[in-house]
Amino acid sequence: MADPKRILVVRLTAIGDVVHTLPVLSALREHFPKSHLAWAVEGGAGSLLEDHPELDELIRLPRRWLKSPGEVLKLRRRFRAAPFDVAIDVQGLSKSAVVSLLSGAKNRISHAHGQARELSPWIANQRVRGRREHVVDRNLELLRPLGIHSPQVKFIVPGDMQAEGKVAQWQRAGKIPERFSLLNPGAGWPSKIWPAERFAEVAKHLGKQGLMSVVLWAGEQEKKWASQIVRQSRGHADLAPATSLRELATLCRCATLFVASDTGPLHLAAATGTPCVGLFGPMPAKRNSPYGKEHIAIQQVCLTGSSRRRRNANDSSMRAISVEAVQAGCDQLLSQERDARQTIPGTHISGSQRFVA
Repeated sequence: MADPKRILVVRLTAIGDVVHTLPVLSALREHFPKSHLAWAVEGGAGSLLEDHPELDELIRLPRRWLKSPGEVLKLRRRFRAAPFDVAIDVQGLSKSAVVSLLSGAKNRISHAHGQARELSPWIANQRVRGRREHVVDRNLELLRPLGIHSPQVKFIVPGDMQAEGKVAQWQRAGKIPERFSLLNPGAGWPSKIWPAERFAEVAKHLGKQGLMSVVLWAGEQEKKWASQIVRQSRGHADLAPATSLRELATLCRCATLFVASDTGPLHLAAATGTPCVGLFGPMPAKRNSPYGKEHIAIQQVCLTGSSRRRRNANDSSMRAISVEAVQAGCDQLLSQERDARQTIPGTHISGSQRFVA
């Protein structure tokens, strides 16, 4: 097949999933340097892709666009004016498949039946059965029909001068220390929440080693958890300012360590090259861990069943993770950081993962 002139990546949501798709974009740019690369994304996650050096076109869709006939028609007209040769439905759901279909692409690639859901495998005309376990590797397998096999895994998170200036301002004002860890107690599912009082114990442990913690939050419930962590940390943690997604990426890039459960900010931190300790319960760590050998994933219990069942489960699988196990993971990464500190702004090239059971 001749090199496609126009390629569309479809990964609409969410933050962590968009981050997991960044290596697909980099692999496409490396193998098709002259092709026009576009990405269709929905909602706030698109801010991570603005000004991306490997992206020619960012197609931002509003939330619930598929329920609006006007928005669907507007997208259809846009694609008819400039159709694509290839559409890669990374998300594997009906709404992403509809974007792939509307794009006009004759070659519509998605995951195979059982790995994609709803209408996606029916709308795709090239279906790839993934053989790799981690979601990042599985996403890259979608490029096999384009002749791309085992590409280098590369994450590029664009820098933002305005966000960098804001973080520097916070540091001058004493809101953020010069050297700090980031703790993120929130998660998209209640079943992924690790208790706030345990995060406070981790903050105290890090503080005794001279590393202040900054506690992230988004929304009122997470702010309550973050405030509880700060109160119980005995002066070893501060509440983070309210952050935009670009400011969060900058904070992650500046942090010495990141501790969180399976959530978007964890994967964003890993993509910026910050060593991470990830806490896993409902979903398998071998599939969703922060990607790269410089990170640690901790899991004692992994739930089984459908995504709905895992989402609606209680938090027992997260409570199975002890404070001591998380503290030990932090100690291991901090020891390595002291031995050799290396920062590569904007680019992170990753390898295999490590797990602690």
